[in-house]
Amino acid sequence: QVQLVESGGGLVQPGGSLTLSCATSGDTTNSYAMGWFRQAPGKEREFVAAIRWSAGSTFYADSVKGRFTISRDKAKKTAYLQMKSLKPEEPAVYYCAAGQRLIQSSVGSRSAYQYWGKGTQVTVSS
Repeated sequence: QVQLVESGGGLVQPGGSLTLSCATSGDTTNSYAMGWFRQAPGKEREFVAAIRWSAGSTFYADSVKGRFTISRDKAKKTAYLQMKSLKPEEPAVYYCAAGQRLIQSSVGSRSAYQYWGKGTQVTVSS
C-alpha cells in the first residue's frame, strides 16, 4: 500500500508560480512512477507530468512543457510539481498518483496509476 498526501495548493495570480508537494508513505519502491494530474470543474482528469522514482526521467503534457517541472526527493519520499506562468484556465484540483512498473506509453493514462491522493486546490485569479 502507498499513501499520498498533496499540499501546497492555494490562490495565485495569472502568471504566478506555485509549488505542489506529494508526500508518500508505505511501500514506496524504486519500481514506482509518480504522476500529477489535474481536474477542473466539469472536465476530465488530465495528465500533467510524471517522473520515474528511480531514474528520475520525466514526462510532461504538451500544455505545460517549459512552465512546469516535476521532481522528487528520495530521502524525503516526496514528489514536487513546480508551476510557473500559471494561466487563468488552469485552476483545478491537482492530484498526485503512484503507479508501479509503468511503461513510457502509459505514463499519461489514469488507469496506469494504482494509488491516488485526495488532491489540492489551485486557484488562478487576479
